Amino acid sequence: MRKVKGIKADGRGLKSKTLSDRRCYFAQSLFAFESNKSWLLILFFYFIIIPISSFAQKKRTKMNDKQIIIYQLLPRLFGNKNTANIPYGTIQQNGSGKFNDITDKALDGIKELHVNYVWYTGVLAHASLTDYSAYGIKPDDADVVKGRAGSPYAIRDYYDVDPDLAVEVKNRMKEFEALVKRTHAKNLKVLIDFIPNHVARSYHSDTKPKNVIDFGANDDVTVAFSPRNDFYYIPGQPLVVPTNGQKTPLSVLQDGKFDENPAKATGNNVFSAQPKYDDWYETIKLNYGVDYQNSEKQYFDPIPPVWLKMRDILIFWTHKGVDGFRCDMAEMVPIAFWNWVIPQVKKVNPDLIFIGEAYNPKVYKQYLDEGKFDYLYDKVGLYDGLKRLIRNEPNADVKDIRFIWQQESAGFGHHMLRFLENHDEERIASAAFAGKAELALPAMVVSATLGGGPVMLYFGQEVGEPGKGQEGFGGDDNRTTIFDYWGVPNHQKWMNGGLFDGHKLNAAQQNLRAFYRQLLKVTSTSDAVLNGKIYEVPVTGNMNNRMYAFIRYSGKQRLLVVANFDRNQRLTANIEIPDQVLKGKSSVPVTELLTDKKLNIPAGTAIPIKLGPVSAQIIEF
Repeated sequence: MRKVKGIKADGRGLKSKTLSDRRCYFAQSLFAFESNKSWLLILFFYFIIIPISSFAQKKRTKMNDKQIIIYQLLPRLFGNKNTANIPYGTIQQNGSGKFNDITDKALDGIKELHVNYVWYTGVLAHASLTDYSAYGIKPDDADVVKGRAGSPYAIRDYYDVDPDLAVEVKNRMKEFEALVKRTHAKNLKVLIDFIPNHVARSYHSDTKPKNVIDFGANDDVTVAFSPRNDFYYIPGQPLVVPTNGQKTPLSVLQDGKFDENPAKATGNNVFSAQPKYDDWYETIKLNYGVDYQNSEKQYFDPIPPVWLKMRDILIFWTHKGVDGFRCDMAEMVPIAFWNWVIPQVKKVNPDLIFIGEAYNPKVYKQYLDEGKFDYLYDKVGLYDGLKRLIRNEPNADVKDIRFIWQQESAGFGHHMLRFLENHDEERIASAAFAGKAELALPAMVVSATLGGGPVMLYFGQEVGEPGKGQEGFGGDDNRTTIFDYWGVPNHQKWMNGGLFDGHKLNAAQQNLRAFYRQLLKVTSTSDAVLNGKIYEVPVTGNMNNRMYAFIRYSGKQRLLVVANFDRNQRLTANIEIPDQVLKGKSSVPVTELLTDKKLNIPAGTAIPIKLGPVSAQIIEF
């Protein structure tokens, strides 16, 4: 979640049996029905239909043999061709991308980067100031909406999609379903956000299934906390909407009179009727049975209503064809809930993946083991350390890389999601980060090769999008706004009016995209990266604290990864290969994979390296 402006079915059934189990079951069934001619139907089902479905299952899970490469995009921004970019502009002024803009050509362009999962961010209906009253969707109150488009993390209906993203608003869900089908047809999988910790203050589902009870509908609002309530309350006190005192084009819509009485606790655990402007004042905290104002006492038996509602929401979207969920602020929800809900949802689709947005390294292993998450963010750790190296900060040191894999995520590094950009973080090419996208290339190589877990790109990263501009609520904060209607200039050059051919990119941008394409081609199919061990190369030659080398090796492949973050000094070294690595499969000739260049190096126990400033190599040997 963006911390901007302050905070931004039964498993015992036949489906669970092996093919041999099912054939035995068929034999028993045939004997039982030997006098009934329906045995022909049984024969057809168990020997024809089931093997076909088993083959389909194997085909569907085959992607597990490759490194997961995720491409994150906001449909509202991704397909927007409008270049007006008026601060606080309306959807009519600045435009909005649509589900339909993510065409086959667009998906082909994404696949060129060897992506296999697309994270569609901002799909669920969220609070917004845009008026869709003609379709039964009223605009929200400007006092509790961030920006004109609104935050994708202030959900106003878990069972609906954002009307901004539809060409025909009344058919918005069908247009999303068509996008899922298009994505799958390209052999890409679909991720969406699951926001479990909080909802918009205006939450109300107009599209929920008939048997669903809205959040808060049965709450006892006279008490601050009840295990049976969906929200937390400040009884007897109305909400006082905060303000920062600054005038914006939205000020005329903000009268400070949003009607909420009694007030509800905010999404970031502020139990006050007067949250601050730096709080998540536009959201309200969901109650998972934890009494935060009474030593966080837990009431998990009987199961709290929110647990059941959230399970049903996850299953709803699973039935829509979604292949996984990026779970917003996962650590703000009890680990017991994740332990309970993830296995239940995976009964519907065992191939689902759950990615947790997590920022506390001390509980990473707990959220993986007890919480049942497949992957967690590696933000407070590898990302932070690499950012210091990219920025050439005085305290930057490659020892941070060593600490990550040897200590912080030792034993579970393949469950950590690595990235250098996402919607919460500054753009690499922004003035406050690196100022130049190419300065992050060694870090991207390390991110993609240090572990076998997922690697993520944020749309525009591969063409050096700098995130410039006073967009509106987002401000000029070195990020691409998630709160405003906006066009993304460098990405629009690659989009080229919907051709998605990159013909408007300059030579440097085309080279940058080619680098990402080649790097991810290498890592996505690398057995050494996905399954191999890691060996740290000792300091040798003129290596300093801005230079790092390691070997990834398996029984099928050996890779030497060398990264030079130094802005000025060339790395020169003769890297000795230990016996434990040399015992593995040998690859001849020796090849630098990022350039696909064969190196004239004789077979032996050492590899000479000459690597210029701010560059990296992946050498197969």
